Amino acid sequence: MRFELDIALRRGGFARRIRIADDARVLAIEGASGCGKTSTLNAIAGLLRPVEGRIAIDGRVLFDGARSIDLAAHTRRIGYVFQDLRLFPHLDVRGNLRYGMHAGAPGSFSFDDVVGLLGIDGLLARRIANLSGGEAQRVAIGRALLSQPSLLLLDEPLSSLDAARRAELVPYLQRLRDQLDIPMVIVSHQDAELRALADAMHRMDA
Repeated sequence: MRFELDIALRRGGFARRIRIADDARVLAIEGASGCGKTSTLNAIAGLLRPVEGRIAIDGRVLFDGARSIDLAAHTRRIGYVFQDLRLFPHLDVRGNLRYGMHAGAPGSFSFDDVVGLLGIDGLLARRIANLSGGEAQRVAIGRALLSQPSLLLLDEPLSSLDAARRAELVPYLQRLRDQLDIPMVIVSHQDAELRALADAMHRMDA
């Protein structure tokens, strides 16, 4: 899997250039708050348009300013686990997971496989408000996988968790890495946990 990013981003008073070229299947981007990690994910997902540059994932061009290529977000086949998770509080866990299925075409990840992989079979009837932080994070990952993405983006998956919940979630992230043939980009400031997950790390300075 080849990640190629060479983009200029501008949002309000924020501006920076990001260049990443790597063959890793699990790519980690580490850096302090405000350095542009989330903006980079948003550019990959098609939620933030670069001022210029190019984004290509395994040869598939998502954005190329010089060639006027800018694929719509819904055509990029990207699963995005946002930092604030964005789960639906009026739906139970099963309903949240099935919402991901509505967004995706038939593909590699079945409902039962994802539930088993993430260990959330006992949570399906629970309301979102009754989940721990680690449980909610696993549900958000499951919903993203059920959209049948070709790339999974995770924005600060550990930042809102205490040490015990981080220790609970990391093995599930390792299971994703080891059992699924899907590339991932993970951004975080939790350096030690990232090193346990990633094939390659890139640091963004403030």
